[in-house]
Amino acid sequence: MRNAPVSEKAPVGVFVGLATLDVIHRIAKAPAVNQKITSAAQFVAAGGPAANAAVTFAALGGDATLVTALGDDPIADLIRADLAAHGVTVVDAAAGTTRAVPVSAVSVVESTGDRSVVSLDAVNSDATPPEGLGDVVADADVVLVDGHHPLIALAAARHARERSTTLVVDAGRWKPVMGDLAGHATDMVCSNDFRVPGTDTAESTAAALIGGSVRTVVTTHGGDPVQWWSDGECGSVPVPPVVVVDTLGAGDAFHGAYSYFSACGDGSVAERIERSAQVAALRCSVVGPRAWLGELSNEQIRK
Repeated sequence: MRNAPVSEKAPVGVFVGLATLDVIHRIAKAPAVNQKITSAAQFVAAGGPAANAAVTFAALGGDATLVTALGDDPIADLIRADLAAHGVTVVDAAAGTTRAVPVSAVSVVESTGDRSVVSLDAVNSDATPPEGLGDVVADADVVLVDGHHPLIALAAARHARERSTTLVVDAGRWKPVMGDLAGHATDMVCSNDFRVPGTDTAESTAAALIGGSVRTVVTTHGGDPVQWWSDGECGSVPVPPVVVVDTLGAGDAFHGAYSYFSACGDGSVAERIERSAQVAALRCSVVGPRAWLGELSNEQIRK
């Protein structure tokens, strides 16, 4: 993949939502009750849906800003340092305050790449929008919200709609703010488990969202084809086959790539999905939360 040439303006993405500190262990199998096991490898990195999407967007050549709520805490400093090292600017809505910073305990099974996560989140966060949020959004080609820090997410969504900026909603699971965000969204990228209340399938959820004025709905299914609905059309896109060794953050990588290719403004919905699926597949094929980024520039995803 090529990064944006120096002569071209890099696409600008604003990502609003959760940032965590992930402590990740690779293990042979899940421990039994009261059992202690030794991991084969350990990693520490910033995590969270919006944060990981921002890292992917920056790695593809974009100008990425994460709007979140961290506050003044040594753990928050570790998160900021990792994000800065990977080209992400952080706007902290909780600067000057002290708050609980989510720490994720993550286990990845070596033989399958499947991950388990235990963490706090920010679905019920009371963090308020930072000053100048409208100016931050005004510079964006795309805005992504993940439903965490809902007051900030909704404010960013309103700013994006006022400016007719593409608003991507990372719909991993239904959160209380999702109904309001869907009213502003241009694109909703949903997991197979995401359901609008009153629906029971991915197809009925997509129909409800499209009927509610969302322009494009994309539903991922792990290693199975990605479904999409947009402007009266629909289709599916196959996912590249890879040897899966680490699925942590694969969905976030897809969302960050989808935001990047949307901001670039080239290609159809299906083409954006195809390129994003290649990015997510690459993520799954490399061990660790950041090592895969070093291989991203060598992928022939955007020709």
